[in-house]
Amino acid sequence: MSETVVTFSQSGAVGTITLNRPPANSYEINFMRDLDAAIEAANGNDAVKVVILKSASEKFFSAGADIKAFMAHDTAANMDMIHFAHATLEKIGHSHKIYVAAINGHALGGGLEMALACDLRFAAAGSYRLGLPEVTLGLLPGNGGTQRLPRLIGANKALEMMITGENIDPEAAHRLGLVNKVFPADRLLAETEAYAHKVATGASLAIGAIKRCVYDGMQMDLPAGLAYERQLIAPLFDSADAAEGFAAFAEKRPPAYKGQ
Repeated sequence: MSETVVTFSQSGAVGTITLNRPPANSYEINFMRDLDAAIEAANGNDAVKVVILKSASEKFFSAGADIKAFMAHDTAANMDMIHFAHATLEKIGHSHKIYVAAINGHALGGGLEMALACDLRFAAAGSYRLGLPEVTLGLLPGNGGTQRLPRLIGANKALEMMITGENIDPEAAHRLGLVNKVFPADRLLAETEAYAHKVATGASLAIGAIKRCVYDGMQMDLPAGLAYERQLIAPLFDSADAAEGFAAFAEKRPPAYKGQ
């Protein structure tokens, strides 16, 4: 039985998924199975509202796919892994919970694609690199990169990065909108955890509905998206959280949301 290299833990309303396959968190099918199980554990835990995806390595968030594993398998086996990886990362986008990637080191290829699947990305300041260099291997970014990166930073810059294999530093990634925040390296995890705990105290029903409106609505034309927005806000008016929010506003006190 192989050692578990991706684990899930919980601290109150915040869950943490930790990547720990030394030396570089390169993934293959067993890594992906562990990641899938960790995401399932996070999504199935009603007490968890926000999930942090982080690395146990000091140098790498993830260097991406294990190239030696790709070389050892035929196309059918490699495609099985890609199909499984796609299905695994889609569980992040389909979740009503907020996922935050804490990028503390090199995030390349499939490693960056794991971060791209998250809702937010926080990065440590440093000289490490982020990018999708698969073209240098004669491949394309096959774990969602060709779809998620253009949606995040625009088609023009995303195309340039992918066809050249260009890697960038965290500050450049921040300027492009690839990462949301950059913190001093020794503060990354503490700042990410503080942010996660703050969001986790929010109105989780509304936060989940906002996530669905944004992601699903981007696939619709504007009239359909507006109709979807109306569809998702209607039940929120009847929620205990909305009643608490209105009462707290009127009483000039902080709200105490329960996700109901």
